[in-house]
Amino acid sequence: MFLMKESNRVEFKQELNDSLEKEVVGFLNYYEGGEIYIGIKDNGEIIGVKNTDDVQKKIVDRVKNNIFPSSMGLFDVKTEINDGKEIIKIAISSGTEKPYCVKKYGMSPKGCYIRVGTTIQPMPMEMMDSLY
Repeated sequence: MFLMKESNRVEFKQELNDSLEKEVVGFLNYYEGGEIYIGIKDNGEIIGVKNTDDVQKKIVDRVKNNIFPSSMGLFDVKTEINDGKEIIKIAISSGTEKPYCVKKYGMSPKGCYIRVGTTIQPMPMEMMDSLY
């Protein structure tokens, strides 16, 4: 049984979805980084991931191509087995070139996010300016 809960450093995702980039950006901009687990419901129930190799490749591709500045070397993706099911863990370090943003939205509240508690929040312009 998985005994971890969502926190300022841990995010659970039932499946790979459209919010991946903003979640990764939030952790890159957070002073401690964090971990995203795919295949776990918000309540901590492990449901697992099918085709973990394919999903991992999609994750690496999206993080590599959709986040600016480059986050290469700041994240790692691996499969873990928990409760007999395969889940994917994305470990993200705090970035050194803040602010990070979702490339297609650029440096704007729609593109830059930061982790606050168990949520990802748009970064205010003043904060982006002070980090930049």
